[in-house]
Amino acid sequence: MCRSYSLRTLLCAMILLVAIGGVSAQTKLPRINFRERTLANGMRVLSVIDKSSPTVAINVWYHVGSKDDPDQRSGFAHLFEHIMFKSTKNMKDEMMDRLTEDVGGNNNAFTQDDVTVYYEVVPSNYLETLLWAEADRLSGLTVNEASFHSERDVVEEEFRTSVLAPPYGKFFYLLDQKSFNVHPYKRPTIGSIEDLESATLENVQKFHETYYRPDNATLLVVGDFDPKRLDVWVDKYFGSIPKRNLPLPRVQTKEPPRTGEKRFVEYGKNVPLPAVGLTYLTPSEKSDDAAALTMTDIILSRGRSSRLYQALVYQQQIAQSTNANADLREDSGLFELTAILAAGKKPEDAEASLKAEVKKLQDAPVSEAELEKAKNQIITSQLRQRETNLGKAQALGGAAVLRGDPNRVNTDLERLQAVSAADVQRVAKKYLTDENRYVIYYLPESARSSSGSENRSQPGDQMKGARQ
Repeated sequence: MCRSYSLRTLLCAMILLVAIGGVSAQTKLPRINFRERTLANGMRVLSVIDKSSPTVAINVWYHVGSKDDPDQRSGFAHLFEHIMFKSTKNMKDEMMDRLTEDVGGNNNAFTQDDVTVYYEVVPSNYLETLLWAEADRLSGLTVNEASFHSERDVVEEEFRTSVLAPPYGKFFYLLDQKSFNVHPYKRPTIGSIEDLESATLENVQKFHETYYRPDNATLLVVGDFDPKRLDVWVDKYFGSIPKRNLPLPRVQTKEPPRTGEKRFVEYGKNVPLPAVGLTYLTPSEKSDDAAALTMTDIILSRGRSSRLYQALVYQQQIAQSTNANADLREDSGLFELTAILAAGKKPEDAEASLKAEVKKLQDAPVSEAELEKAKNQIITSQLRQRETNLGKAQALGGAAVLRGDPNRVNTDLERLQAVSAADVQRVAKKYLTDENRYVIYYLPESARSSSGSENRSQPGDQMKGARQ
């Protein structure tokens, strides 16, 4: 049953129209009317009133991610995602959980290449308490030997369970690591056990002092609140935090254009079937081509009717799973094509099939029906995100921090809807080229033994292998 407020009603109508194939390509999302202010200490504050439920979402976006990790200290941004839940000047360990979960709310955090984000959703009468708590861990976090060592152990165990234990965890880790030559994006966000083990408390404290500061933070509040009271609380708890007289470093390294295909072979002990990855260097998510690249991703891999699934899984039965990903970031991004093979199939065949799907995009425009379906899918996805205060806050945070303009939360859908079949064909020709392609084969350890050497050369290709 659809509830009466406008966003839910629009979503229900969208889902119905998608099912019968009748959505207009110019569907508009309800505008997010935000208010913006900047405190004297440099902290940016964005707020949106939404009284559809008596709740409020609080986000703090720190403009620091894994690309900002110190050299040979990968995993620091991710480490702080954990340390920020430890003790502060006024809070005991894990008190953020008590302040949120004990009143029926929730909290969490995530680290990406460019940002680290902390968020809570609570009944709106607890807004002041959570603003106090976020300000307290910004200004009074305890970074000592105990918190450093305990959370380093947690992150190292996360590395084991998410990278080393799953059959293809290392494969997806390698996609980043092998796809960048000089940019710090080559250090995957989760970090490495070796880098974390060699870190010192002094290293960690310096990282915290450098990046966890009000002029590197954006506060977002979305939900049921009084704007005058919000201003009073923000000024009271955040406005009193002094601005630090330290330079705020930004990554200046630029990934150079690729000038030819590179190939890599890697092996894993717990890999049941081979996997293949193709990566192409792309511009940032601020680029004019970002929308067309995103649409190309959806056409290739969103759902079982997508081109990759139909070709590699259903018709050719070469792969058990396949995917495309327009991984667009603040700096250079990647367009990735991956396939995990079906039993008895060769990686060379999966690679050839992935390339064939790229060539189809380059040789002929996608059909209008296919393009409209992709637009319907992304409209529905964005409508679903904006059903909640947290979804609206995170959409607004991404626009403000990563794309440099909070109003892009209201204009990015228009960019996506404006993508034409010719645009998809153009970006496929521009970026998904032979010269811009890196190829990664991820094989069972038994393949190394049977080949008699660490690296196998494929006919006509120069292979570059490396062991981890």
